[in-house]
Amino acid sequence: MSKRSVQIDPLNSPHPVPWNWVLATLDDTLSNRYSEEHALEATASLHYYRSQSLLSPDSRYAAYSRIQMHVYPEFYRSQVNSVLFLENLETRDLQAITPTSPLADNPFLSNETVSGGKISIVIPISWSKEGDRLLARVFESLFGSDFASDYAVIVDRTFNQITTIAPTAISYTTAVLLGWSTIHPGRALFQAGNLGEAEWHLWSVDATGQTTLAAGDRPAVFGQTVSNVWMGPQVHP
Repeated sequence: MSKRSVQIDPLNSPHPVPWNWVLATLDDTLSNRYSEEHALEATASLHYYRSQSLLSPDSRYAAYSRIQMHVYPEFYRSQVNSVLFLENLETRDLQAITPTSPLADNPFLSNETVSGGKISIVIPISWSKEGDRLLARVFESLFGSDFASDYAVIVDRTFNQITTIAPTAISYTTAVLLGWSTIHPGRALFQAGNLGEAEWHLWSVDATGQTTLAAGDRPAVFGQTVSNVWMGPQVHP
């Protein structure tokens, strides 16, 4: 088991989101920082977290994400959203990428359900072997519900294209992004299934959403994870 996978993750992903920070922030804010009088005002506190950086194989680019969390006295109204950053380490040009949240279009959720507190956390997990494409995990969920699933963001630097994908045309409640497909390197590899069922299958998904059964496939990840003084919880600017 890798060091990254020992972190708490809602879907037991090999590429965990900073769920420890989400839970600790929620608990600390609601338990210690809100008096009864303050709670009645229904104000939110704002918190930030920066992920580790993921260097491209040629060390020219770095990807990382910044996560923002609004904590409300009614925890189920709290919001977690994030932005992915792509930095050219030679020119210092910085591109901000906001994933398109698929929650509103999710077939398992009604519009009424989506009105609750949303969680959308994006983190970079792999570059392509050539370093021209970035694969990022988007974990989506709702506070106070059992809904949780992954989506993938593919950033193509060559064509300046950003695509959000997930398995399509199959029956599942939850998908977990594992990495690139080893058999089909241009595709993202997911494990998907229904909660409560023991057998989940592997599926490869291309940039158009075409989904193919991927029995015998394995996930591939490229790039170097780098920790720095900026990662982790951040002070409100």
